[in-house]
Amino acid sequence: MPEIRLPDGSTRSYSKNITVADVALDIGEGLARAALAGKVDDQLVDLSYEISSDSNLSIITARDQEGIDVIRHSTAHLLAYAVKELFPDAQVTIGPVIDNGFYYDFSYKRPFTPEDLTTIEKKMAELAKKDFTVERIVMDRKEAIKHFKSIKEEYKSEIIESIPDAEEVSLYKEGDFIDLCKGPHVPSTGKLKVFKLMKVAGAYWRGDSNNEMLQRIYGTAWATKDELKEYLYRLEEAEKRDHRKLGKQLDLFHIQDNAPGMVFWHAKGWALWLVVEGYIRQMFKDYGYKEIRTPTVLDKTLWEKSGHWENYQDHMFTTASENRVYAVKPMNCPGHVEVFKKTLHSYRDLPLRLAELGSCHRNEPSGALHGLMRVRGFTQDDAHIFCTEAQVKDEVKSFNDMLYKAYQDFGFKDVEVVLSTRPEKRIGSDEIWDKSEEALGSALKEVGQEYKIQPGEGAFYGPKIEYILKDSLGRIWQCGTIQLDFNLPKRLGAEYIDEDNSKKHPVMLHRVIVGSMERFIGILIEHYAGLMPLWLAPIQVILLNIADAHKPYTEKLKSRFEENGIRCESDLRNEKITYKIREHSIQRIPYLVVIGDREVQEQQVTVRAHNGDDLGLMSFDSFLDKLKKDIDNKI
Repeated sequence: MPEIRLPDGSTRSYSKNITVADVALDIGEGLARAALAGKVDDQLVDLSYEISSDSNLSIITARDQEGIDVIRHSTAHLLAYAVKELFPDAQVTIGPVIDNGFYYDFSYKRPFTPEDLTTIEKKMAELAKKDFTVERIVMDRKEAIKHFKSIKEEYKSEIIESIPDAEEVSLYKEGDFIDLCKGPHVPSTGKLKVFKLMKVAGAYWRGDSNNEMLQRIYGTAWATKDELKEYLYRLEEAEKRDHRKLGKQLDLFHIQDNAPGMVFWHAKGWALWLVVEGYIRQMFKDYGYKEIRTPTVLDKTLWEKSGHWENYQDHMFTTASENRVYAVKPMNCPGHVEVFKKTLHSYRDLPLRLAELGSCHRNEPSGALHGLMRVRGFTQDDAHIFCTEAQVKDEVKSFNDMLYKAYQDFGFKDVEVVLSTRPEKRIGSDEIWDKSEEALGSALKEVGQEYKIQPGEGAFYGPKIEYILKDSLGRIWQCGTIQLDFNLPKRLGAEYIDEDNSKKHPVMLHRVIVGSMERFIGILIEHYAGLMPLWLAPIQVILLNIADAHKPYTEKLKSRFEENGIRCESDLRNEKITYKIREHSIQRIPYLVVIGDREVQEQQVTVRAHNGDDLGLMSFDSFLDKLKKDIDNKI
């Protein structure tokens, strides 16, 4: 007689085993119609799953993220079904859920075309409309291998052969199609109503370049048409905002093949960089950090002592000279410990905050490189706080305030916080990890900061708080972090003299706000679609003369703007003023100042904002005052 405990705290008792679907129906017909799957004691299951003992149960619908994932997983199977119907010789491989959608890999004798995708999508809609029941089948491992070999699905046979003998082999059947899968799936194909196939790409079988190149069909699936429409709109906007396109269009930077993952900054891009860098440097000063500089290349032995060589070697560039092996630093922390060690510190010196805009390099796979977002050479707004255990909470709280101020100034209002706990591969005792995780969690609670736990995602040397910001398109970016480390100072021999004259190892907090400067600037470009707020804009004002007679006054104004710290340029070309306005509007310059006869005669300026607002004729001093106020207020 199972007793079912529901999320609202209520319970329901049954005289015999009961399926998840029947429990949903018992609760209400509306819930039964909406139900897609169940969660029994934290395990996702099909609606047909039979509950035989006391259990906690949640009914999963399209309102739950798990429900959307079930829809997407089931749609991937529907895609495979449609492909097999249309191209019987195609072999199916794997089809997992990914962010915002799914994919399925196929082996086929010719490339799939855009026209094929249209045909496949139409067939998927036909199969979904038939509302086939999706049935789970448990099969003996040898029998399953035999089945898939009999229908010449060699990839499925290979997957099953790699499953341990003791593991259950589950298949799912819908209509005439049977696929290998752990599930769960929607109860019938009629639940799959909103989907779209997006593109075809190449993918090696099992991710190994020595294996056959397969064809990967990507798709997306949603609960409603409005959600799909919104997703496609975001994709379209993301395409317009692609920082690589805007970087070229606005003449900010470029990357070329003979320096993969390394950025060539152009004058305007570097101007933007310097503004961000200047802001970070001012924050260092405002919050009591001492800025330092450490070498880019360090002897291998230091990385061995720190633990990075053992845990991070594959991502490090190395070089050799005079029979010594060196590593190009992928991070700044060991160098900061070496700076700390060169002075005899008292407990009165702590906390000591050392900051560096440090140049780092990581050997990222070439296929993973992506404009400014994933590079091999980057600069971090890195800092390390050396403190006592008693000071940890206050330092974490101070950093939390610092970070939120920075994100607000850069225009990011929506920030999610997660606490990442001990990974499987780590250094240090469980006792230290317990203490570290508790300290970070307590600090967040004391400032009233909501956060989620992210199990197993901490650094190898300690747990970390991660700050994930949301951009104007709702995309998330993990940027800021503060990491608590009891291990590295001890491994590298960092010590201070405590109040009782004993030597102790300091606690070390690793922290960044923007993280990689390159990546953060890429995020800013896409967040603002290249139209930076005035304080960030590489060129804040462009001066446009109407005729040659207006050049002297235009040049005089340019000098006055520059003397007042405004990033200003002038366009003195012999072109029509309408052409100049259009061209510089495309360049996303916040303010266009037009100089003609009236402006020269009255010694004033006519101002036009990028958004099309005509601010009209005003004095230079009035316009300068507006600029300065907007810059100071980060408008």
